[in-house]
Amino acid sequence: MKEKILILSGPTGVGKTSLSIKLAKKLNGEIISADSMQIYKYMDIGSAKISNSEMDGVPHHLIDICEPDKIFNVSLYSILAKSAIKNIVNRGNLPIIVGGTGLYIRSIIYDQNFCEAGEDKEYRQYLYTLANKNGNKYLHNFLKDVDLESYNKIHYNNVKRVVRALEVYHITNKPFSSFKQKNIPIFDYKYYTLTLNKDDLYKNINIRVYNMIKNGLLNEVTHLKELGYTKDLQSMQGIGYKEILDYLDNTTNYEDAIEKIKQSSRNYAKRQMTWFRKEEGNIFISKDEMNENEILEFIINDFNGS
Repeated sequence: MKEKILILSGPTGVGKTSLSIKLAKKLNGEIISADSMQIYKYMDIGSAKISNSEMDGVPHHLIDICEPDKIFNVSLYSILAKSAIKNIVNRGNLPIIVGGTGLYIRSIIYDQNFCEAGEDKEYRQYLYTLANKNGNKYLHNFLKDVDLESYNKIHYNNVKRVVRALEVYHITNKPFSSFKQKNIPIFDYKYYTLTLNKDDLYKNINIRVYNMIKNGLLNEVTHLKELGYTKDLQSMQGIGYKEILDYLDNTTNYEDAIEKIKQSSRNYAKRQMTWFRKEEGNIFISKDEMNENEILEFIINDFNGS
């Protein structure tokens, strides 16, 4: 029999954390983070990383597992997440996948071979430097000549994915889009995605950014820069970090940097919802129609009845 897992996703700012803790307590669960920024050490405020007090005793996995100057990809995430699921199930607990990085979630659900094309770390770093120097659209345009399908599917601001597509072509001389995934679920899963009307979601995002600034995002990024972590690193391309680095490098003013963080977060939320709408078996739950306790009850009843 396939192991049962529960997935809770949604755009940034929708309010997954509080609900996930309640779910874990009700369902004897352990949480596996599906957040591409919370894997990095020292990057707490800008990634809105859950604190120990917020965890409230619920075990969390795949948080603070990577140094900011190390390359981390979906292939490695998939391996680590599936190992964590096995260990959680062996303890008699329920794996609960929580996060907004859709590709990470997909890498758990399906039996995919992300390693087939291999990797070239030096070339990858070269591409990140190009994007940093010339802009995301500049790098994205390279895909037009070598992989039109990926060019049309991957948003230019999804730098990590653009870099991977170009890296795969560089290594194999085959388009990234030719490495088709196998949509064979390897778990018995239920996939829930929280939604919220645009005005309230954007209000939440603005509050989230305000709290990041209030809690010391500037000091966090300054400290990372002092440690030698530069903007061409994959980790430092994260929303909140690259904008504050621009301010520290005197290429923008503080107020504009904060506005860019808000705008980038809104754009990211849109892309997340576009991704989640395409996923098979996704159950959308509107926070406009139910409060948190009602959502909790719905998910528990639906999951236990599956």
